Amino acid sequence: MKTHIFDALGDKQFAFLWVSEIFTQLAVNLLNFFLILIVFQLTNSNTAVSGVVISFTLPAIFFGIIAGVYVDHWNKSKVLLLVNILRAILLLILAIGFQNLYALYALSLAISLATQFFIPAETPIIPLLVRSKNLFSANALFGMGIYGSILLSYIIAGPLFVAFEKTTIFFILAFLLTIGAFCISLIKIPKSHKQKKQQPFSQFQIMSEIRQTLIAVSKTPDVYHSLILLALSQTLILIIAVLAPGYATEILQIPVEEFPLVFVAPAAFGVVVGAGILVHFFHNVSKQRLINIGLFLSGIAMLILPYGKVLASKEFVQTVNHSISRVVDISTIHMIILLAFVLGLANAFVFVPSNTLIQEKTSDQLRGKVYGVLNTLVGIFSLIPIILVGSLSDLVGVGKVLTGIGITLVLFGISRLFFEF
Repeated sequence: MKTHIFDALGDKQFAFLWVSEIFTQLAVNLLNFFLILIVFQLTNSNTAVSGVVISFTLPAIFFGIIAGVYVDHWNKSKVLLLVNILRAILLLILAIGFQNLYALYALSLAISLATQFFIPAETPIIPLLVRSKNLFSANALFGMGIYGSILLSYIIAGPLFVAFEKTTIFFILAFLLTIGAFCISLIKIPKSHKQKKQQPFSQFQIMSEIRQTLIAVSKTPDVYHSLILLALSQTLILIIAVLAPGYATEILQIPVEEFPLVFVAPAAFGVVVGAGILVHFFHNVSKQRLINIGLFLSGIAMLILPYGKVLASKEFVQTVNHSISRVVDISTIHMIILLAFVLGLANAFVFVPSNTLIQEKTSDQLRGKVYGVLNTLVGIFSLIPIILVGSLSDLVGVGKVLTGIGITLVLFGISRLFFEF
């Protein structure tokens, strides 16, 4: 059966969610970039940048699973609505306090804490809004929405930063979240999926549900493999965020403000292209095999990243340049753009199949808690690496850190491809 990427938009309620996601992700990604940029400008330190990235992830360790338990007892569309409104309010406060590093950390932490309730409501609501035959398409669109928003946000981040005062930017971001909240308010969960009214539950019930969730996950290989690989993928994104300022200045030798256009935008475009390729050409291929291919490609791209200049100087590249000199002169920047695109393509091969597997193998009563587990795994997996890569990059350089990460990912990807797990 022929599958099209936009099939899921035929389900109107999902279309509202998708449009909301675009505005919400646009605001969140612009916020993350501005916070990293502001901290780097205030301190000129990768270690300080690690601090703001940690503030994104620390709440997940302590509240990820707990938030998932609560969300499974609440109306997910209302959770999405209220969290977006709360985050918009926090952004208005941040517009006043961003010049103080510790206030910035605290408000970033508060926004991340609110987000812990958004994540286990957002992706788990998808199966409630689309027909089962459109689930793969919906996850591909969701991936395209997330990373397409990244693409757009990092294209406009530089001009936005130049054109407006920082205070005004935070007001703009709050407005984008408000639009996202309005779109969420239009969502009506079909009656067949409406949740029964839950009775109040105690702390002991919370712990019991967490234990039951962990047991259920451990007994379902497709689910726990997908959770671990999604956590690994998201950790990799956070690590790149920490290394971005140093990578831009040390290796690419460009202003930090130009990094999003050179690296993040092509990576996001790679995800969008990858999601489209998956739905149109590989929807019948084993999801585990697609994930393993994505991991391997990620490792190759990460391994080569520090050596774009070396590649650009190779004889075969110079021969190509001589042949197409009237069109383009391939440089280090072009190499990095290509590698970033491959990284994005590889991420789509992990993101779309993994989310689809989780949604297929879990019930609505469990799904929020499962994504809460994912949130916690991301926090746990990323905390130490984020601290280490920030400090190590200051000590030994960004290039050596990227090489080590690349080698590790390549070996992991090869082992998974070889043993097919």
